[in-house]
Amino acid sequence: MATTQLTASSISGNGFASFEGLRSTCIVKAVSFAPLKHNNSRSFSRLVVKAATTVAPKYTTLKPLGDRVLVKIKTTEEKTVGGILLPVTAQSKPNGGEVVAVGEGHSAGKIKVDISVKTGAQVIYSKYAGTEVEFDGSKHLILKEDDIVGILETDDVKDLQPLNDRVLIKVAEAEEKTAGGLLLTEAAKEKPSIGTIIAVGPGPLDEEGNRKPLSVSPGNTILYSKYAGSEFKGADGSDYITLRVSDVMAVLS
Repeated sequence: MATTQLTASSISGNGFASFEGLRSTCIVKAVSFAPLKHNNSRSFSRLVVKAATTVAPKYTTLKPLGDRVLVKIKTTEEKTVGGILLPVTAQSKPNGGEVVAVGEGHSAGKIKVDISVKTGAQVIYSKYAGTEVEFDGSKHLILKEDDIVGILETDDVKDLQPLNDRVLIKVAEAEEKTAGGLLLTEAAKEKPSIGTIIAVGPGPLDEEGNRKPLSVSPGNTILYSKYAGSEFKGADGSDYITLRVSDVMAVLS
């Protein structure tokens, strides 16, 4: 004899009429469970994950050490350009802010090198760099100077001045059609890995503290690693990317 067992939160006997197709040789067993007590659900309220370390109010100064920099994180946009409120899930995490304190620098060989960014500078940093700190009522980030991508002179990313061995690239537009002339949808357009260099950093430091100039220059059309760097959208709607010069694979001409 076949036995069928159904498990549910609650099944009343009146509901068995819906099983008219079952043969008489089948037995249906219904098991009901009592709902969870409210005191059990309280344990879930304690599962809180904090993204930032909170510094107690009694500490009024935070001084980064070595080649580290303290950045006050730019506030996340809560509205679109048209004034529409964005839900929390649609608010993109900012990766820019203002430098509020810097360390004493680091050594390159026998030479002491100062931090290249100054207090008050508006900077962009690598997306997953640093440690978030809740300090003086605002969110800050402590990160190494090398994690700073560049300095923003204006609100437009095209005016970014890259640091160290990084370059700023204007990404080439994706192909609108296939080789056969078929129009491509946005989802089918392949992300290009070709672009034009807009600006370059001063180069990395050697052991004597001197800058080594980069092997590429503004105006070069280059081929770069497909998944490297940090992407940005310019005020003109164009796509830009910053990456290390080591991620540039070739110069096209």
